[in-house]
Amino acid sequence: MPERADVCIIGGGVVGCSIAYHLARTSRLKIVLLEQGHLGGGSTGRSAGGIRRQFLTAIHIQLSIESLKMFQTFREETGWEPGFRETGYLFLLSTEEERTRFRRAVELQRRLGVAVEVLSPPEIQRLVPCLRVDDVLEGTLTPGDGYASPHQVVWGYAERAADLGVQVRERCEVTGVNVRGGRVQGIESREGQIAAPVVINAAGPYAGPVGWMAGVEVPVTPWRRQLFVTAPVADLAREVPVTIDVHRNWYFRREEGGALIPAPTDRQSSFNTAVDWEIVPEVRSAGVHRLPALADVEIVRGWAGLYEISPDNHPILGESEVQGFYLACGFSGHGFMHGPVAGKLIAELILNGRTTGIDITPLSPQRFREAQLIQEPLTMHGVKESDVRSPMSEVQRPMTDDR
Repeated sequence: MPERADVCIIGGGVVGCSIAYHLARTSRLKIVLLEQGHLGGGSTGRSAGGIRRQFLTAIHIQLSIESLKMFQTFREETGWEPGFRETGYLFLLSTEEERTRFRRAVELQRRLGVAVEVLSPPEIQRLVPCLRVDDVLEGTLTPGDGYASPHQVVWGYAERAADLGVQVRERCEVTGVNVRGGRVQGIESREGQIAAPVVINAAGPYAGPVGWMAGVEVPVTPWRRQLFVTAPVADLAREVPVTIDVHRNWYFRREEGGALIPAPTDRQSSFNTAVDWEIVPEVRSAGVHRLPALADVEIVRGWAGLYEISPDNHPILGESEVQGFYLACGFSGHGFMHGPVAGKLIAELILNGRTTGIDITPLSPQRFREAQLIQEPLTMHGVKESDVRSPMSEVQRPMTDDR
């Protein structure tokens, strides 16, 4: 006889662990969370940990507002210190088109309760003296934003979920999702079969292949993103805002006295998480224009992870066409910052059939069939719908535990 559970969650990143915690916190369901590698060892643990409210769509701003509150109370709720640094988020605008677009965004953000400051170049220079700003027209700053520790947040949720009775299984790869008569029946794993009426696909960049197992097309494409950290930079002796150069699609934040900086995101579907050390000179030179001090420092370490890109850069949250098979994926680079609230909302949807506070109907999987996409232009990767290809036709399920 197969093992029985009420809910199986596939994926042990921040989203899956948040779902497990919030379900267990408000119900007595038997919940099993399965992670093919180690908790937080995939995209969550390889993210930059950023948390911001500067977006151009109301739903993204609302998700960020609620998640930020949850990061701020995380220690009180879970007993774990999330490592949240309230540095602020600063966007640098260099063209009139960017300034016009961000002025509209600021109006929307303020209407939704976000305190956004519009800064002149001299004000930006005083805030971040090490920046070159002679070609910057304006900046927008949200002082309460910042970044946190992905590993501490994942383990905070996972430990509390386990305390509440959730069975957390690492190195347990899901090999199949059982469906009969249009309804999910459970999962198959390397450790055996689990019968369950609810299965949640929170597999991040692997959401497409997991959807395939249930016969559901999940339009999530994995793209490699690489991050590098420099040796200490004298000009970064103190904390500065996470700073995004919109025109150059580049950003940095302080990391152990040095700078954390990105490499260009791969634009081809791939599960590759190897670091390309040959591009290090290009990575450093790309940032020298905005942060001149990078010219004289060494890059000391780097890592690679995967974005989980959806066609409109918004998460996919809700029940699929297979009854009982829920999707919580496609966060397009925002999974860590929106993971806390996404877990809470999915738990509400499963337990109550609806959500409170935020209506996630616009994020349902059905929007792709109904052509109701919500484009979010304010992303670091600038995804267009035409850039994204269906994982059902082009992505083969990888034979690896490296997530």
